[in-house]
Amino acid sequence: MIYITRKETFSAAHKLSRKDWSEEKNLEVFGKCANPNWHGHNYILWVTVKGEVNPETGFVTNLTDVSEVIKQYILDKVDHKNINADVDFMKDKFSSTEILAIEFWNQIHKPISSLGCTLHSIKLQETDKNFVEYFGV
Repeated sequence: MIYITRKETFSAAHKLSRKDWSEEKNLEVFGKCANPNWHGHNYILWVTVKGEVNPETGFVTNLTDVSEVIKQYILDKVDHKNINADVDFMKDKFSSTEILAIEFWNQIHKPISSLGCTLHSIKLQETDKNFVEYFGV
């Protein structure tokens, strides 16, 4: 078994807030991430797949194909968008980095499996100091 990773980047805005909380409570819990006028990040996304090396190609899978899946199912939907308002798969979901990583997994795990490999992990970096990793259910 070997693991290989594709790195992608995107920029997006979001706001962390609960509709059932007051603005004061949201600011207390989420700080500047609850800014009423939103805020943005330059995210870095790592998608790691795993499988056996194909003896004919020397690849687990073609990373160009992995990149196309990421582009179609994630990047085209989130890049330069408002995650809370514009992204179909985030409708009515909290836009934390943790939830975003889980939803990215949900978007691509089936299309990735059609490439002859298995999705191993999603790593999503929100800031220079914060990132999450998700390994599926």
